[in-house]
Amino acid sequence: MKNIYSNILKVNNNNLSKAINLLKEKELIGVPTETVYGLAANAYSSKSVKKIYFLKKRPLKNPLIIHYYNLKQLKKDVELNTNFFKLYKKFSPGPITFVLKKKKKSLISNVATAKLQTVAVRFPKNKILRKILNSLDFPLAIPSANKSSHISPVTAEDVAQEFKDSLKIILNDGPCKIGLESTVIDLTSRPKILRPGLVSPAAISKKLSRKIKVYHESKNIRAPGMLKRHYSPGIPIKLNQTKAKSNEAFIVFGKKYKKRKNIFNLSFKSSLNEAAKNLYRILRLVKNKNYKMIKVCSIPQTGIGLAINDRLNRAAK
Repeated sequence: MKNIYSNILKVNNNNLSKAINLLKEKELIGVPTETVYGLAANAYSSKSVKKIYFLKKRPLKNPLIIHYYNLKQLKKDVELNTNFFKLYKKFSPGPITFVLKKKKKSLISNVATAKLQTVAVRFPKNKILRKILNSLDFPLAIPSANKSSHISPVTAEDVAQEFKDSLKIILNDGPCKIGLESTVIDLTSRPKILRPGLVSPAAISKKLSRKIKVYHESKNIRAPGMLKRHYSPGIPIKLNQTKAKSNEAFIVFGKKYKKRKNIFNLSFKSSLNEAAKNLYRILRLVKNKNYKMIKVCSIPQTGIGLAINDRLNRAAK
């Protein structure tokens, strides 16, 4: 695909230096992660963080995930505990976010934490983003690079479609490997999952030797991804459907569905990991084709299927 956007840049030393300098100047940039593409800003600067909320039109009550390179950085800002170390050792760097208690002397902007006494933190696995983090003396606030409640971006082109030339740089690392946002787990008291992702409740339960609950609804927003309406293509969505009219988009899963113009298959191989990677791409494709209704077949409620169903349920609100 030909790059028609002048702010989408290939990754090389020169462009990485430009990106790092913009972050130091308290500007925003578009960055790849292994989950979805993100908007990155200096997490210690309220001026920078406010630009994220303004550009995304994001509610100020919705906190951001703060991304770190290593534990040495993290220890300055949050209180660590035994459950954190167990999960960090097993799953980080990777698609898991930890909600931890914020230290009084933390430099993280109160805007980024929505004035909460907790912080959502993650160690991304993407090599480009890790290289950027390692070059900075501050962590990065990085929400998904889309307008609030819209479909998350899984390519640099998706980001450019959302924000046009509002961003000076969008670093292009091709399609995201996972395609869904990270698992979010609250470790401030009894561990509980606030947002499902690739790291499953079963895997976390095994590592912590205790049953882990998934909280799908909460009055208090303690982490990103908890808004009732989210990940939406702006088209009505009906879930657990068995058929669709020819003028409706039908999102399906598995080889039993025939190839037709209005059928969009998340995975012919019935792979939930492949389905997760394709979900946002297909939702965006359907939106761009101007369908007025989306119907979705039943998706297995296991593994990353929990996360797929969570995103579809919020998109359908």
